[in-house]
This record gives sequence, C-alpha cells and structure tokens, in this order.
Amino acid sequence: MKVLVTDPIADAGLTRLREAGHDVETAYEVEGDALLDAVADANALIVRSGTEVTEEVFEAATDLIIVGRAGIGVDNIDIDAATDHGVIVANAPEGNVRAAAEHSVAMAFATARSIPQAHDRLKSGEWAKGEFLGTEVNNKTLGVVGFGRVGQQVAKRLGSLGMDIVTFDPYISQERADQFGAELVDDLNDCLAKSDFITIHTPLTPETENMIGEDELALLEGGYVVNCARGGIIDEPALAEAVENGVLKGAALDVFGEEPLPEDSPLLDVEDIIVTPHLGASTEAAQENVATSTADQIIAAANGQPVANALNAPSLDEATFKQVGPYLDLADTAGRIAVQLFGGHMSEVQVTYAGDIAEEDVEYVTASALKGVFAPSDLQVNAVNAPQIAKDRGIDVTESKTRTSEDYQSLITVTVSDGEESVSVCGTQFGGEEPRIVRIDDHRIEAVPHGHMLVVRNRDEPGTIGFIGTVLGEADINIAGMFNGRETIGGEALSVYNLDEQPPQDIIERLNGDSRIIETTYVELGDE
Repeated sequence: MKVLVTDPIADAGLTRLREAGHDVETAYEVEGDALLDAVADANALIVRSGTEVTEEVFEAATDLIIVGRAGIGVDNIDIDAATDHGVIVANAPEGNVRAAAEHSVAMAFATARSIPQAHDRLKSGEWAKGEFLGTEVNNKTLGVVGFGRVGQQVAKRLGSLGMDIVTFDPYISQERADQFGAELVDDLNDCLAKSDFITIHTPLTPETENMIGEDELALLEGGYVVNCARGGIIDEPALAEAVENGVLKGAALDVFGEEPLPEDSPLLDVEDIIVTPHLGASTEAAQENVATSTADQIIAAANGQPVANALNAPSLDEATFKQVGPYLDLADTAGRIAVQLFGGHMSEVQVTYAGDIAEEDVEYVTASALKGVFAPSDLQVNAVNAPQIAKDRGIDVTESKTRTSEDYQSLITVTVSDGEESVSVCGTQFGGEEPRIVRIDDHRIEAVPHGHMLVVRNRDEPGTIGFIGTVLGEADINIAGMFNGRETIGGEALSVYNLDEQPPQDIIERLNGDSRIIETTYVELGDE
C-alpha cells in the first residue's frame, strides 16, 4: 500500500511500515489543495493533530482504506465522513497515557509552587525568595474531571502523595472510583466546590466546550486549574480574569482553544498562569509507542485483519454478519433506552440472548449493546471500542444465552444496574426488518423504537392516559404512536409514546406533578 504521513511520527513507525513492504511517503504541513493532491492515490493516511481530515479529504482519497491517528484524540478527523466512505479510523489510545499523566502531575506542581515564575526571576538576576509562597498538595483535594485512562493515572500518582480524590464522570462506576480511592460525585459543580485543584481529562465535544466558565471557576475559589487534555473546555478569558483577580491562585495549561496560542491571548498576560505548547505526549517513549501502534494497525488493515483500535469498523465475516446483522441496531437501541431510563451510575451491563439468536456468535451484538449504553455520553464510542470503555470504567459486562424464548423467535435483553437498582429493555425483530421493544422491566409492550420517545410509569387508574394525551396536545406535541402495558389491574402501568418532537422540560414537570404519574422519562433515539 501507499502510506501517506502528513504529520511527523517517530522513525520506528515508518521503519515498521517499510519493513512490511509498504511505500511510505511523508508530506508534512500540507493543507488545502496540496493535501487533496497528496492523498489522492494513498491507501493509508497517518496523522497527528496537525492535519484536518475532512469530508473533502475523503472525497479526494478514493483509494483510502484507513486513517491512523498517532495519538488518542480524533477531533481533527471527520469520523462520520470516514464511515460514509468506508474508511477505517483508528487511534493509538495507550501509547501516550503515561506521558500525558506525568505532564499533568508536573503542571500541578509547577503552578502550586510557581516554579517557572521563580525560574524566570532568578535567570533575570532577581533573588525573589520572599515573593513565592507555594501550596503543598498533601492533605489537599484533587478534582478529576473525566476519569478515563489518563485521569485514573493522575489520580493514582497524586493520591499517593497525600491528596484526596474526587471525580466527576457520568460514565464511571462506583467500583472503579473506589479502586482509586476516589469519591464519585454526580455534578460538575459539586466536584469543583470540593476541590483545591482540578485537572481536566475529557474530550472536546459540543457538550464539553466551554464547560468550565466564570461561574464554575468561582466554585474553585483559592484553587488551581490544570488542563492537559483538550483546549476549548475551559473559557480562557474567564480563566485569565479569575487568576488575575485572585479568585484562583494559579493555572497551568498545555492545550488551548486555538493552537498555536495567539499572541493576544489573555492567558499570556497573567503571571500566575503557566502555559506549555501542547507537550503532554512529547516524550521519546510515548512518540515511539504511538508510532509503532499506528503502524501495526495500518499493517493489519492492509492484510485484511481486525484493526485493534478501530473507532468505526466492527470486524465481522460475511456469514456471521448475515445472521446477526439485523440485531446490531436492535441491541444498540435497547442499550440506549435502558441507560436513559436508568439514569444512575451503572456498574453492570448484562446482555441476554434467547431463541435462535443464542445459537450465533454474538460478540459484536454485545458490543453494539454497549455502544448504545455509552451513546448518550460524550465518548467517541462504537461497537469496536465499547468493550474497552466498559473495562476502563470498571463496568462488569456479562453475556448469557438460552435456547428457549417465550412468544418470539429471538429476543435480546439489555439490563443496566448499579448492583441494587436496574432497568431491563427487551427487543426483537419482526420479519427480520422491523425492530420492536417488547418489554421494559416487567411491563409487556410492543413499541417502535424511533426518534423521540416518552416513557411514563404511572398508577393504573382511569383517565391517566387521557391526562397525558391532553398535556401533550395542549403543548402542540403530536403523538405518533402509543403502547401501554401493566403488571396487574390497578397496579403500576407503563406507556411509551412516540412523539414528533422533544417535549420541553416544563411539560415533563407538569406530568410528574400529577399524583398518578410515578416517573416520566424522555428518551432520545434519533432518526436511525
């Protein structure tokens, strides 16, 4: 294959590709039409964060099989466009974890002890010993926003130095937090209010962009901010103002909303803000690890083998796909519904197969169910990386099969649990092409899983369904379909409404305000 490398990677990766017989061409810092020309006949593309791999690039690269990201973040790659064009996108998530964690720890110490500032003063001839009074990390609280691989390693290192750990991550289990001695909280503001230091380890998504602004920084009064994850998560002007005005003692940033950092950035005018030029993964070991890992995935794709860290390409042979393919979306949907109905810190996911589907290899069906479970999060998740995400977050995944299935040829049940409370969603295929949700917990229904769904648990009393319909009608929200089930006469009932649009929060509150309504949950499935 022709492998085009548009951002510098370690020579070890290039050597491995050449030794495997591939033609490697480097074209660093190409962009615009030059990039489109360079990629036109490439079979594989290797990038870091410097190359924007857009829809236009995929349209130009008609022979492209795989894009390898020599690192973890894929913000610069249009994964949806890659999927549309049949191109695998793979990253190297493990290679720079240690380096990124160590840089975060170093930055925490640098800001707590004003090390760069003291260094500069001494180099300029000033012995300013009395002007720098630092902060010890011992007996302080570290808030970790995002408790993935890097966040866990930072917590491990600073926890061993006497820091108490509190973390905010909606998709981490209590058990995994307990393994690191961390207090798991449900709210970002709660995490900030409890912390003396915060360190950021989340991806940049529409949900996390400017997630920490003026109001959030005020909750950390007298504390320190460290961000070596992604720029754009913290409102940079608000951070500069908070440090300049003494709301915060200091900050240390390795990443920025715009890189390189503009000369007029307010961050550069504040002495107690430390900045480094995106050095988190800049160690010899990390660069070699991500380069060779990326090369190995390019080689696997060339040989038609599974790509270990593919972000958008389940590996199924044709015969297996023919049998289980119709159930991939069903499992995904059941997982999406279950996790949104559950709404807590899950620690377990169980996928149960009954009937004919139990005879098949269901590894990727289970992975699709996990993809659905994690879909409402801000994680970049698919059926390939979902099992690893579950493992990283300490979520137990169990798979069980039974050949018998009541009433249906095949059934898939996805159950999410925190060890005490749980929600189960059961689905099947009608005629192999029409997915249906046929049970939620103990309630038998026959719901079409599509678009905007409202799931209402209520007391089985006359007039309740009419009340729900009236409230929705008065809000001009059309009901496209309704499905109802109950446990016993006069007991608890459950109804599912397919709506033409998302109901506003005040409508949900109005429904929940009625004594007959036990719980109302909006479930977003999209148009797929």
